[in-house]
Amino acid sequence: MLNKLKPKSDFTRNVLTLMTGTTIAQAIPIAISPILTRIYTPEDFGIFALYMSIASLLSVIATARYELAIMLPKKDEDATNIVALSLLISFVVSSISFVLLYIFNAHITELLENPEISIWLYFIPFSVLLTGIYQSFNYWNNRKKHYKLLAVNRVVRSGATAASNLGMGLYGFGSSGLIVGGLIGQGIATSLLTKTTYKENKHRIKEIKKLKILALMKRYKKLPIFNLPNALIDGFRLLVITVFIAKFFTTATLGQFSLAWKMVQAPMSLIGSSLSQVFFQKVASAQRRELYTIMKQFIIKASMVSLPIFLIIYFFAVDIFTIIFGENWKLAGEVASALSPWLFLNFLTSPLSTIFIVLNRQESVLVFAIFYMIVPLSIILIYRNIDFIEMLKILSFSMSIMLMLFIGMLTYYTKKEQR
Repeated sequence: MLNKLKPKSDFTRNVLTLMTGTTIAQAIPIAISPILTRIYTPEDFGIFALYMSIASLLSVIATARYELAIMLPKKDEDATNIVALSLLISFVVSSISFVLLYIFNAHITELLENPEISIWLYFIPFSVLLTGIYQSFNYWNNRKKHYKLLAVNRVVRSGATAASNLGMGLYGFGSSGLIVGGLIGQGIATSLLTKTTYKENKHRIKEIKKLKILALMKRYKKLPIFNLPNALIDGFRLLVITVFIAKFFTTATLGQFSLAWKMVQAPMSLIGSSLSQVFFQKVASAQRRELYTIMKQFIIKASMVSLPIFLIIYFFAVDIFTIIFGENWKLAGEVASALSPWLFLNFLTSPLSTIFIVLNRQESVLVFAIFYMIVPLSIILIYRNIDFIEMLKILSFSMSIMLMLFIGMLTYYTKKEQR
């Protein structure tokens, strides 16, 4: 009887394994969010959003996107050398970023018009290094289908972050409690993943060869040439949106926006990342003529799962946010409702973008990413003097159109491979 209830396909089983860990990982911060919104102010969340935007942008460079290539070689020996390459680049990038942030700290602080962010800029290189290490071992374990390990690691990271945020918040640490709490959770999760991966694969260290690394670096050079600029553009887009909201509106408004984004996008993006990892593994090993069918089936299944959730957010977010987080966070509910069409399509398209890597068409994604950056920044600049929510509705509608065009691009290329 129980065997009949088990998912039949490996893809579904793997996604469910990661999603189980993701669900638990997200339940922890969501459960304590009503407490956090009462011990941290919207301004605290705004400063934290600025920090995370800068850290996320620099973290994109952490491995020069070579971690994506870990999934592609047929031989584990090649993948091992790519892991070594990714780790080496991470140490170099974090070191360079520390020097740059030390030299230009005053200029960056002045540009952001937020003196409180100054001291936290020095912590960003550490976050970049942790991200590079984590991503490298994360993709290795994805390649080896160690989904239970990845699921447990996400729960550990979420739990450690939540406990740190809560503890430091109760002691009145303000925005520093959010920033340091995130670093503690990231550090613990990265350390555990590194220890486990090393323990199981230490015999592979002898496979690492300098010439092999250089050869693989050349073979997958399109990733830093095309995929890295694409990821940088995405990170830059989010950073400038964050800075624009703080500049044209207020830091408190940015805090409201940040909470809405976190409560809607973060859980869905982690579920999406579970889908992305398993989806990437599936399309990387599939025949190219099968990609259109795989993509079509994914869109249908992902829509069935996510559409009801986003419809609830669209119609009831204001009431939900007010009841759970308090009357002071009503604006966050309005933000979540306004953004829901964009975030729904973003949830669908994020995993699909890996198809371009498999097809070796990163240049197409780069062109799209440029326009995907220009559109939202232009809208915020043009409509900065109107009501904040009305501006977000225009932004959400425009970005939804862009993502529908993205799906159209994928349909064209995958049907071409089918023929």
